[in-house]
Amino acid sequence: MSEAAAVQVTACPDGPLLVRGPIEIRGADGELLRPRRRTVALCRCGASGIKPWCDGTHKLTRFSTEAPAEQPEE
Repeated sequence: MSEAAAVQVTACPDGPLLVRGPIEIRGADGELLRPRRRTVALCRCGASGIKPWCDGTHKLTRFSTEAPAEQPEE
């Protein structure tokens, strides 16, 4: 019996989640989405025109994965 390949998820700073390995991705309607590559980039900014896939829009929107600075209380 062969060991199943592990799935690896890498969070890119200010960018998408890169997912490598045998995965199954379903849309909001439950329909199976077929990736065209072994490694896929999933949108985290919410602005991609081809969700759930990343299209690079995070660069235009200046999406940041940094937590916003806390505002001092008045």
